[in-house]
Amino acid sequence: MSKKFAGKIAVVTGGSTGMGLATAKRFVEEGMDHVFITGRRKDALDAAVTEIGKNVTAIQGDVANLSDLDRLYDAVKKHHRPIDIIFANAGVAKLAPFGTVDEGFFDLHFDANVKGLFFSVQKGLPFIKDGGSIILNGSIADIKGFPAMSVYSATKAAVRSFARTWANDLRYRRIRVNVLSPGHIDTPILERLQQGEALTKMKKEMENNVPLGRLETQTRSLKLFRSSLPTRPAMSRAQSFTSMAVWPKSKPARCDLLKSRDDRKGRKGQWQVSISFR
Repeated sequence: MSKKFAGKIAVVTGGSTGMGLATAKRFVEEGMDHVFITGRRKDALDAAVTEIGKNVTAIQGDVANLSDLDRLYDAVKKHHRPIDIIFANAGVAKLAPFGTVDEGFFDLHFDANVKGLFFSVQKGLPFIKDGGSIILNGSIADIKGFPAMSVYSATKAAVRSFARTWANDLRYRRIRVNVLSPGHIDTPILERLQQGEALTKMKKEMENNVPLGRLETQTRSLKLFRSSLPTRPAMSRAQSFTSMAVWPKSKPARCDLLKSRDDRKGRKGQWQVSISFR
């Protein structure tokens, strides 16, 4: 296996299960010096540390709690090394028809997926090196309009917006800001949406909505994630990566690649992909 991440340091929120755990594990397998992971459950974090095996520090906490994020970056500070990568991955997803959503349900999603993600990155800015990389975990839900997911989908639309504005905020530090927008991926988060026969039915419906006829796995989705990370000194840019292997069957009516004007120092401008569905 390559040593693409040799000498690098990363923070992965929501790193105890699912895509976060798979990413942290792959980082270490590919030579990363150290990865900091977060999670709310101690038992899951302990199991993740065991699975990753080495070069990992686990910080228990909730990204929606700013004091927990302070503890995370206190641990990073004590390591005396700048961060190369922040993967803001932690989030929640639950189903509720529009008419049944209450304030608690709304706040649960926006506290974790918007507020938590925002401050996970903002509090890491003093520690990430110039030319580093910020990856935000989005979703195809921000454009698809899935039923009973209006609140979750809105949080992911906010994530996509953050990437565009942060790329401009951070361009003079040459920090890349990317959004990874997975399609239907078989992770433990699906078990929080449905259980038993309802879960089996939901997965089957998802498979039927995918051209390849299968749910994507965490391991295969990492190939797209790795493509969003720099292999040379970064230019500041905002990009949205969608997992094409699980692209829904509706066909794009238009796919535009847009480039902003170059900045005054002559660096390359910001690229964005705009895709509209029929």
